[in-house]
Amino acid sequence: MFAITGITGQVGGVVARLLLASGHNVRAVVRDAAKGEAWAKEGCEVALADMNDEHALQRAFEGTEGVFVLLPPTFDPAPGFPEARKTIASLRAALAAAAPEKIVVLSTIGAQATQPNLLNQLQIMEQELGTLPMPVAFLRAAWFIENAAWDVVPARETGRVPSFLQPLDKLVPMVATADIGRVAADLLRETWTGRRIIELEGPQRVSPDMIAASFSRLLGRDVRMNGVPRDTWEDVFRTQGMKNPLPRMQMLDGFNEEWIRFEGGTNEVRRGRVPLDTVLQSLIEKAS
Repeated sequence: MFAITGITGQVGGVVARLLLASGHNVRAVVRDAAKGEAWAKEGCEVALADMNDEHALQRAFEGTEGVFVLLPPTFDPAPGFPEARKTIASLRAALAAAAPEKIVVLSTIGAQATQPNLLNQLQIMEQELGTLPMPVAFLRAAWFIENAAWDVVPARETGRVPSFLQPLDKLVPMVATADIGRVAADLLRETWTGRRIIELEGPQRVSPDMIAASFSRLLGRDVRMNGVPRDTWEDVFRTQGMKNPLPRMQMLDGFNEEWIRFEGGTNEVRRGRVPLDTVLQSLIEKAS
């Protein structure tokens, strides 16, 4: 039995379906009973648990061969990341009490960066869950290609897409969520001891200009990226409703200045298979 958190999202759903397809039992950890019903129809056992409910999480994780952990994203955190810290504390206590045989944790490229930025939330999770006694694998995934979902409408309607990643021809490690889910499912079926870090990116690095060129091919129209001036970012994000945009701005700085990068060293490296065009075509179809 494998317990999967974040199963209603893109990555967790892939993990669950691949495990089910290979004959494994899966326990879907969900907050919403209605969403649990959909997974029960696919063959999952369902456990209801809020990610801040230590005791419900413990029950969800007990008796499992492995647990897939995904921290719910907080894109507009309060200073100091209290939301993430609360969830991480609940997760750690639940995992320690439930004692699954192994844990696979979705982390991020740049989790080792010392500079303050939005991804520090996952650094905190690595630090806390890395002290657990059972085998733990941290899957550090590159920038999600699916972040381009925000670009579909402007690409289709105006042919001009705002980009915070700059310069526009700069190659950035990116990966499809299908590849992240596939590698996470593979890791859950592996056996190891101690703590592992796996760095995952797609078959090639991708620039904003390459995303625009892919949209041009797929939409049959000219699409170009427009760099959003750095001195306007705060106003842009606050206009979108963010209360504390600084961590997000720092994260983008990290990608643009390359201090958010893969750590290398003795960390394991894996490659995705899904190309850029495949992901963008799927995003276009979903937006239709």
